[in-house]
Amino acid sequence: MANPIWNIDNKQVASGSGAIVQWDDHKFFTLSYKGKSFFGEVLEDNTESNALKLKINHRVFTLKKEGELDELIAAMGLDKPKVRKLKELQAPMPGRIVNIAVEIGQELEVGDEILSLEAMKMENVLKAEGIGRVKEINVSGDQVVEKGTILIEFE
Repeated sequence: MANPIWNIDNKQVASGSGAIVQWDDHKFFTLSYKGKSFFGEVLEDNTESNALKLKINHRVFTLKKEGELDELIAAMGLDKPKVRKLKELQAPMPGRIVNIAVEIGQELEVGDEILSLEAMKMENVLKAEGIGRVKEINVSGDQVVEKGTILIEFE
């Protein structure tokens, strides 16, 4: 039988032998390996996704046992996060445009700063919630806009 594959802190590792786990209760354990003892605690147990978050000697590790279903999901490409394509950015509230951080033709990724909108004496930085390319900028600096105004269009 092949050694199971584990994903420890997002790195694939094949399990070996020689480690002994002695459980003190449902949460605490002692791990013995090559004559050394390590004290551990289960921080999170997510059995549905074969995942554990453990603290061993004051270090936190995330472990996930890879299975046949995980291989199938990856082969089908369903393990990739879905990123939506931007169409337009509307003003979420009335305010004044303080800064436009993009230009026409610029490619945007999730989290990129698009513009700053001042509302109720607070500056709000609007960031990309998807990916896209700036097609048209419909506002200019210092312009006052109403809620729902289309500020920027994407292609």
